[in-house]
Amino acid sequence: MLLQNKYNVHLLMLFGVIAILSVVTVSSYTIAVGDMAYQKLYWGRMAIVFVICSLISLCLDKRGGNTFYLSVVWSLILLGGVEAVWGLWQIYGLAVSNHSLYALTGSFYNPGPYSGYLAMVFPICLSEWLNLRKVEKHTWVERGKYYMALGVLLLILCVLPAGMSRSAWIAVAVSGIWVYGIHCSWGTRLRKIGKRYKKRVFLAMITAGIVLIIISYALFQLKVGSANGRLLIWKVSAMTVAEKPFLGHGIGNFASAYGMAQENYFARTEFTATEEQVAGSPEYAFNEYLQIAVEYGVLFLLVVLLIISFCLWKGITEKKISACAGLISVLVFAFSSYPMQIPGFAIAFYFLLAACVVGKSRIHIYLFTVMIALLGSYYWKYNQYNACEEWLRCKMYYNIGAFRLAKEGYEKIYPELNDRGDFLFEYGHSLHKLKEYDHSTEVLKEAMMHSCDPMILNIIGKNYQATGEYEKAEEYFIRSTHRLPGRIYPYYLLAKLYVEPEYRHLEKLKQAVQIVLTKEPKVQSTAIKEMREEVKKLIKK
Repeated sequence: MLLQNKYNVHLLMLFGVIAILSVVTVSSYTIAVGDMAYQKLYWGRMAIVFVICSLISLCLDKRGGNTFYLSVVWSLILLGGVEAVWGLWQIYGLAVSNHSLYALTGSFYNPGPYSGYLAMVFPICLSEWLNLRKVEKHTWVERGKYYMALGVLLLILCVLPAGMSRSAWIAVAVSGIWVYGIHCSWGTRLRKIGKRYKKRVFLAMITAGIVLIIISYALFQLKVGSANGRLLIWKVSAMTVAEKPFLGHGIGNFASAYGMAQENYFARTEFTATEEQVAGSPEYAFNEYLQIAVEYGVLFLLVVLLIISFCLWKGITEKKISACAGLISVLVFAFSSYPMQIPGFAIAFYFLLAACVVGKSRIHIYLFTVMIALLGSYYWKYNQYNACEEWLRCKMYYNIGAFRLAKEGYEKIYPELNDRGDFLFEYGHSLHKLKEYDHSTEVLKEAMMHSCDPMILNIIGKNYQATGEYEKAEEYFIRSTHRLPGRIYPYYLLAKLYVEPEYRHLEKLKQAVQIVLTKEPKVQSTAIKEMREEVKKLIKK
């Protein structure tokens, strides 16, 4: 009877944890691809399921135990196995990926976060497998766990190279070495070796350093453009942090703050041709630590790091190696990616943190359950899913040029989606096409608070040009050239501005035309050819 009750407790908690962590596998085809609104709604609903399961299991389990910790660990192993199989199906063409440019995405929309998720599960599998290897006589449950951990471990090793994510590979290497070192007591052994063979240890460290430099260079050269792009993003993000180091730029304001910083950088600083070529309009810093510093400030970042450090220390002290290994993998991956911007990934990270801290104390589990209940209720009540469904319908009108119908739809959902840069751009652009220039400018200036896309500046400039405010139009076109100096389009718009009868500037026209004709674009296209043909006609006139 006691044994049956114990299994019921474990199964209830496991079901609740799987329910909430399975948010990573869900998506909706009634909203735009890559939109996270449905995941947030699903998370809100499943949070209630977790709360119910957690409370019932607490009522049944009077003694307490590691039920929560084990449920988190094995839920992630199970979901990691599902993701790995999903990826294999995509590799062999048995399942469709969620991105037209990539064959492998799992349930995600990009191979980067997908690989990062597998990298998080890998050291958890390794730790559990090594633990179970030490058991001399397995029960049937332990034997099942042993083969499950090993199977998922091998599946991840099969899929991970195909993701081509260097960040995930590094995370796997660091967390895997840490797990194996803990299980083999490398720390004690290395201290003994260091005392006995000091000279040899020094040589070994130099050799290891050289090997690391060679590996780092090889990884950098694997995708040079991507690596240079991230270096520029980190450089500009650091400059953004320096503007408001203590309090940051505000929640959700990374894109607008970054856009202004990049604009100032290219306007005032000597930059390289490589930087011009790789510059983009990122939504994220591709470094969670910089992202936090930009939005919340350095002080808040330090607090976050202290909390994470405490959770790791607590987990290591209480021998919760699997959860700590998963955390270490995410922390390494977060140096060059954006896992916390994806709801399913972020929730897994929070549960790993909780698994390190929440021990056998029933009070701790109650507190965590209450916190999840509050967050789940918030996400269930305040979600944008229905508005995003309507947005997708409006987007269809927008894409076919039915701007009047698109505008009517955008007006209805504006109160719910006025914090989304893409939505505001489409709304403002529709108003521009309908020649409602003042209203368009108003909406697009609001879009600038949530996006760093230079096209917003271009359309605002065109609005001012249409209303005869040529100096303002020139200002916004020039700002666009600074924000992304590799783009030809704003120079083309400047050329057209300088032939306006009321704002004719022959020298400026020649300079703009020269840039349009000679600047090397990232990708050759028909649009660029047409722009060049048109500016040739302008200069002749």
